[in-house]
Amino acid sequence: MKSIMRNIFKLIIVIFLFSSCAKPIANFKISNEKKQVLHNIHFHNQSLKANEYLWDFGDGTTSKEFDPLHEYKLSGNYKVTLKAIKGKMVGTKSVDVNIDPPSDCMVEIETEFGNMVVLLYNATPRHRDNFIKLAEQGYYNDLLFHRVINGFMIQGGDPNSKNASSSASLGSGGPGYQIPAELVDTLIHVKGALAAARTGDQVNPMKESSGSQFYIVHGRPITESVLEQTEAQKNMHYSPEQKKQYETLGGTPFLDKEYTVFGKVIKGLDVIDKIAGVQTGASNRPFQDVKMKIRVIK
Repeated sequence: MKSIMRNIFKLIIVIFLFSSCAKPIANFKISNEKKQVLHNIHFHNQSLKANEYLWDFGDGTTSKEFDPLHEYKLSGNYKVTLKAIKGKMVGTKSVDVNIDPPSDCMVEIETEFGNMVVLLYNATPRHRDNFIKLAEQGYYNDLLFHRVINGFMIQGGDPNSKNASSSASLGSGGPGYQIPAELVDTLIHVKGALAAARTGDQVNPMKESSGSQFYIVHGRPITESVLEQTEAQKNMHYSPEQKKQYETLGGTPFLDKEYTVFGKVIKGLDVIDKIAGVQTGASNRPFQDVKMKIRVIK
């Protein structure tokens, strides 16, 4: 009996020593949800015998989380590598992941206050296509948000703002053409709306848009009575959902049916707040330059 017990004890020790010295096994699976740009992709860790993990998502970013979520900013094929670590021992597994482009046209506006992702509307194709064309040319890179009014909007896209002196008069530059108005009743000036700047009705009765200048609505919460007045003045009707957006998000309804709305911020609404809060001087220009870069999300 004693010999049997000794043998069992030895076996336990051998198993313990083997398990403590065994190399970690790296393994993971990827959730079946949509593998698309700007969608969170869930990586499920199924590794064994490890106490540390290092993920490389193939796009220059890494994580030490056990079950990370990751968002790709560009479509393409990426090699995802997981290292399962225990002391000096490392197990590795790599999987190729194909990330699809977005189903809708989107751009990212980069600023020092953070980035905004903007959905461009298919209902305004001329404005959409022009904005994409200019962004792909790098037209907007290092231009300024040259006009900022808290509670109203932030405006940019004047090519004359690039490297402009602090005393320069801005707001009249463009690519040398205008875009015919695309006024769509369902596209309104709620917070985050992307709309085209333009000259006034006296010189521009057709409400044609600037070829490059745009603004993003900051706005303020709007009461139901103000919306009712706007409906009467403009001979229009807001849906219950539109009214709810104006009352909760805020906006500038007096601009509806006057300026072309051709997109909306779907990520980064807080960035609008930050830019709208900067100190401004003459002509509502920020004292400190607020530069932008715009890229098309593909």
